[in-house]
Amino acid sequence: MALLITDECINCDVCEPACPNEAISEGEDIYVIDPDLCTECVGHFDEPQCVVICPVDCIPKDPNHLETENDLLAKYKRITGQ
Repeated sequence: MALLITDECINCDVCEPACPNEAISEGEDIYVIDPDLCTECVGHFDEPQCVVICPVDCIPKDPNHLETENDLLAKYKRITGQ
């Protein structure tokens, strides 16, 4: 499952540089996560770095992008060319 930034985001800018897949970018009002690039840090870290670093806890799993651990690993391999 990709992650999603909710409207509780305070635009603190700590999540964007923490994302190893560059899936996070500045949106119109809040930061957004590209579900095609988000692997929940599978392949990079044991837990999503944006969730770890977020000071307001506004990054839940996106129910509109259901993916298994294997799906996320396959996406990681596609993104990184492995």
